[in-house]
Amino acid sequence: MTASEFDSLSDFIYRKTGIRFESKKLYFLSNRIRKRMRLLGIETVSEYIRILRFADPKNLEFQKLTDLLTINETYFFRDFSQLQAFAESCLIEVAEKKAAAGDRTLRIWSAGCSTGEEPYTLGIIILEMLDDVSDWDISILASDIDLTVLNKARHAVYETRSIRDVPSSYLKRHFQKKGDEQYRVSEQVRRMVTFEHINLSEKQEIRKKRGFDFIFCRNVLIYFDDFSRKRLVDQFYVALNPGGYIFLGSSESVGRISTAFKLRRADGFIVYTK
Repeated sequence: MTASEFDSLSDFIYRKTGIRFESKKLYFLSNRIRKRMRLLGIETVSEYIRILRFADPKNLEFQKLTDLLTINETYFFRDFSQLQAFAESCLIEVAEKKAAAGDRTLRIWSAGCSTGEEPYTLGIIILEMLDDVSDWDISILASDIDLTVLNKARHAVYETRSIRDVPSSYLKRHFQKKGDEQYRVSEQVRRMVTFEHINLSEKQEIRKKRGFDFIFCRNVLIYFDDFSRKRLVDQFYVALNPGGYIFLGSSESVGRISTAFKLRRADGFIVYTK
């Protein structure tokens, strides 16, 4: 892939997804593209770019390329200290305030949910932390740009490496063993989660999302440039209810992206609230 072809393709991807590939990613992008080119019998990068731009009206090929461009390594109870702050402080605080106001709904958005470990983890935490969980209307929206990982997430079957950090008592209560190396998330947890294909760079799509008590967008913004990060985080602010919380990845700071949120400490962990 030439430098000009890289620039052309990376700009096209950025406009469609908000994901920015810098020049140091030339080999990575070239490698992924050539996988698609071999399957399609295409010999030149320029021909492949033409197909993406002019012969892919339903974005079917672009979606297949996108599925190859995102890294989907995740597991249950990832970044445990952050989840602990959510479970033992933020969740309880929000639930108590809503219950006192006669509102027994909890809405959570796992944006960039990958293969589903995060939203199912959140469902497990809620079941464990709320004593009167049956009195609540709980919905977890789990979204991703990658259709392949969404299909896997809906299936809810995981290898042992994905559940390595799940407490043994939780494993017994919220999973069913399937064979020697696989576990399926319980139906009770699965019912809480709805999966949706969402491109976080699509402004009109994000503007429709409102009324969330918590938004998790962890280890997703690393793919975006500064402008796209700020735009998305500001849209998350609008999507949150007053008093709602946003959680980013451990290497991502809301305060460096947007000044809209209020910083506070929850069990020694820094969190951001509306």
